[in-house]
Amino acid sequence: MPLLSVISPFLNEWDTAEAFARFVKSMSLEVRQRFGLDVEVVLVDDGSTDGSTARYRQVLEGNWRIVELSRNFGKEIALVSGVEESRGDYVLMIDADLQHPYEVCIDIINTLLADPDLDVVYSIRADRMQESWPRAFGAKLFYRLINGGQRFVIPENAGDFRIMRREAANALLTIRDKRRFNKGLYAWMGFRQKGIPYTPDPRAAGKTKWPRLALAALSLEGITSFSAVPLRIMSAIGVGIGCAGMAYGVELIMKVLLFGTDVPGYPSLMASISVLGGFNLALLGLLGEYIWVTIAEVKDRPLYIVRRIHRSGPSQ
Repeated sequence: MPLLSVISPFLNEWDTAEAFARFVKSMSLEVRQRFGLDVEVVLVDDGSTDGSTARYRQVLEGNWRIVELSRNFGKEIALVSGVEESRGDYVLMIDADLQHPYEVCIDIINTLLADPDLDVVYSIRADRMQESWPRAFGAKLFYRLINGGQRFVIPENAGDFRIMRREAANALLTIRDKRRFNKGLYAWMGFRQKGIPYTPDPRAAGKTKWPRLALAALSLEGITSFSAVPLRIMSAIGVGIGCAGMAYGVELIMKVLLFGTDVPGYPSLMASISVLGGFNLALLGLLGEYIWVTIAEVKDRPLYIVRRIHRSGPSQ
């Protein structure tokens, strides 16, 4: 019987463990009856400190494994470790907080199996359309920057919630970027993909592990990993400032030579220093971000370290 691997990373999800176990149990029964697929559950403990792994071991049923990482490596890398541990012909990624609706999980499985030409079916968050205008504008700007000049397009508001055939999952595993932005990597690796809109459910329990600063850091990670547009923008600004400075210098020289006009010294000097100094500091900071990504890749450390793997059955 073909195998479906359900992969879910978690961080301090004690409160949602029991609900998640019921969720995957129901899914396993329906997937077996409706699609003829066996199901394995691969959870990844991304450095939990609340005993979540012990709780999952108590409530999970069927065929499951829990990859316990040695520390918190981040969701992007935790997903990779789950894919690497999975053995399924199909790989379904969902969140442990149960914000990915059951019906949509079944829908994306059905969509992939119904079309043999499809390799990946991913989800698109429809609720992002109701966000405040600053966040909506920021998201539009982000995707405009990251997709600028690319030979592939990263879909807006697409996430990790998706299903892949094993061939696509294996291709993802060959990409060993240390500073990972999975949304970009999914698009970069290609294959035939299709998006399905959905509206996430409320969290089953607990609080989100993605504060705004973490989301901002991930966005910066994506830009520095996939786009040189910010550097080109800064270069264009630099050229513009240089041309404006030259024009202003020529104007001052002509005023002095032709009209004998006194040139104000201190104010104009301080304005020029402030503008150029601020621009140079911003450029240095941006270059530092790109250099930091390069250094992380050159170090060639392993993506993650496994502390222990827990398995279902008598040998767990």
